[in-house]
Amino acid sequence: MSTNPLRHAMARMGGRDPYEKHRAATPLELFFDLTFVIAFGVAGSQFAHDVAEAHFLPGLLGFAFAMFAVTWAWINFTWFASAYDTDDWIFRTVTMIQIVGVLILAMGIEPMFDSLVEGKHVDNAVIVGGYVIMRLALVSQWLRAARQDPARRDTCLRYAKYLAVVQLGWIAVLFIEADVPTTFMMIIPLIVLEMATPYAAERKARTPWHAHHIAERYGLLAIIALGECLIGAIETLRAIVAHHGWSVDAALVGFGGTALAFGMWWIYFMLPAGRALHLRRHRSFLFGYGHIPIFAAIAATGAGLHVAAYYIDHEAQISAAAAVAIIAIPVALFKGALTWLYSVMVGADRTVITVAVGVLLVLAAAVGLAAAGVSVPVCLLVVVLALGASIVIDERRGAERLHHALEKLEAETTAPLQP
Repeated sequence: MSTNPLRHAMARMGGRDPYEKHRAATPLELFFDLTFVIAFGVAGSQFAHDVAEAHFLPGLLGFAFAMFAVTWAWINFTWFASAYDTDDWIFRTVTMIQIVGVLILAMGIEPMFDSLVEGKHVDNAVIVGGYVIMRLALVSQWLRAARQDPARRDTCLRYAKYLAVVQLGWIAVLFIEADVPTTFMMIIPLIVLEMATPYAAERKARTPWHAHHIAERYGLLAIIALGECLIGAIETLRAIVAHHGWSVDAALVGFGGTALAFGMWWIYFMLPAGRALHLRRHRSFLFGYGHIPIFAAIAATGAGLHVAAYYIDHEAQISAAAAVAIIAIPVALFKGALTWLYSVMVGADRTVITVAVGVLLVLAAAVGLAAAGVSVPVCLLVVVLALGASIVIDERRGAERLHHALEKLEAETTAPLQP
């Protein structure tokens, strides 16, 4: 192997040091993440379109399936790269194949949504085809790791074997044209098997993932998903200004949509995830899986802002209460999931839980206000104020408690901390 660090010659996949100092996301990982901007955007737009036309169930099914395919493939790549990223030409080439899979998957999202609305059969050939490409590329990476990392050979082989078997099921779904209930009866067991694979593969020996690197990667994807909220805010503001000009409502929407995304960002990064995950490595599965509803909630909030734009533009066939609910419900899921994750990683805190309950009540009140005739922009501001109040309370009363909780965890562990 060449000693020139600027050449990306083939390197041995021996497993990286899980306590490596100053480990950060690579340019390749950042480029890989950019493809998910497209997938999140298409899924969010299609979801918003279906909800605006009152196709709630088809929209929800399509969004749930698309978000699982996107986030689960990303999660698997991220944990593998944290343990085995060699950044050589083979790793880069296989990652490019996975990027192609993401783009193909994104192209299949719209046909899948349309077929769910029609209700005759599910047009999932393209989206499942893109997903299988990503997964088979990852299988090849696990086989390479098994060959070059003897200490974890069995773990890597279990990953490769289980993933390959599940892909046979996805390929069957790809070719079988069935109605909506039958298709999802085939898909649900495959999703369960997919999510069981990491636990089954690592039951005896764990891969050497890096806690701070994983936390950074998850944070970056959260930011990408939050971009959908900003896009939704701009779309809503554009709809008002285009038809009614600048007004108080326009100002409320512009501020509310931006503040909503900013508030969700603030709340997400309130937990020092890298430090907490490092101290509780045994909670890695809960950390990783627990982010799936968080990512979905962020993307759905962006879609909800798109729905608000449709409603204000008089292109939606739903009530004002439904338009506010499609924003409030994802925000509630986001807050609830993050509160649960906080409790899992650093321990339950009465103040944090009480604040979360208060936020959920205010979000429900925002929907009630819309049903009572209050305008959608004002109800959006109520949602923002709920998050803002939770941030103020957490900053004033929760920060010190969090600091002490982490210090207590540090005293209980002997693992070296990354500076």
